[in-house]
Amino acid sequence: MKGQLRVMTAADIAAAVALKDTAGWNQTALDWGRFLAACPQGSFVAESGGRVIGTSATIIYAQQLAWIGMVIVAAEHRGQGIGTALLQKAIDYLVAEKVPCMKLDATPQGRPLYQKLGFVPEYDIERWMLKRIPSHQTQSAANPINNLDGVLQLDREVFGVDRSQLLRSITESDPQFALRSQHGKVISGYAFGRRGSRADQLGPWVARDQDSAAELLDQFLEQSRREFIFVDCLKLSSWATKLVTARGFEFSRPLTRMFRGTNLSPGQPDLLGAILGPEFG
Repeated sequence: MKGQLRVMTAADIAAAVALKDTAGWNQTALDWGRFLAACPQGSFVAESGGRVIGTSATIIYAQQLAWIGMVIVAAEHRGQGIGTALLQKAIDYLVAEKVPCMKLDATPQGRPLYQKLGFVPEYDIERWMLKRIPSHQTQSAANPINNLDGVLQLDREVFGVDRSQLLRSITESDPQFALRSQHGKVISGYAFGRRGSRADQLGPWVARDQDSAAELLDQFLEQSRREFIFVDCLKLSSWATKLVTARGFEFSRPLTRMFRGTNLSPGQPDLLGAILGPEFG
C-alpha cells in the first residue's frame, strides 16, 4: 500500500469533505464532526505527499455496538490496497476497544471485501430518491418532537442500543425534521432527518403501522423544501417501499447491512422503515 495511515483530526475535515464530494456523497462536515466527537481516536486517514487520499470512521454506541463508515479512497489511488488498509485499521481499533459487534452497510462492490474480513449479511436495504421542484416556503411541522425521552427509549428498542447522543445532535441541527406520531399516550412512530450536501435525508423512520408511517413521511416531505430527498429503506419492511413509491420516489441503489462478531443487539427491524444512514446505522 502506498501512503501512510494516521488518526484523523478536526484539521482533516475539510480534506475529507472534498474527497467525499468527488464521489457525490451526501455527508457534511457536521457529520464528520460527529464521528470525531464520539470517538476521537476512531477515525483514520490515508495520506500521501501531505494530501488526504482516503478515510474510514467509526462510532461506538454504548460500548455494545460499533459502526464503520466513510470508507472512501480518491479515485486515482484505488486498487492499491488503501481502502482495505483503512477498513482494517477501523476493525483493529474496535477490536482493541472490545466492542462485541461491529456493523456496516455495504455496496455490492464492497460486499466481497467485507465478507473476506469476517462480515456476514443481516438484511437488505435500498436507497430511494425523490426529485421535485424545490420550494423556499417554510412550513411548520404538525408533530415536532419537543421532548425526546419517549422517542429515544423506543429507538433503543428498535435500533438495539442507545444512540441518544447522536440523535440529540441531529435534532439540534435540524429540529424541523424530528417528528413523532402519537395516539393517546402511545408513540406509534417517529422520524428524524438531516440536511445533507446534496439532499435532505429521512431516517431513521420507525412506525408501528402503515398509517403512522405515512403520516411521518408526509410531514417530512412538507418540512423539506429541497429538490432531492434520500431515504434508505429496509426491503423487509411491509410498508416503506410501498409508501415511497406512491409518492414518486425512484430506486437508486442497493445496500446490505452486515455485521462482524456476536450480534447481541439486532433491535426490532420489523418496526424500521428506513435507517439513519449508511455512515451511522
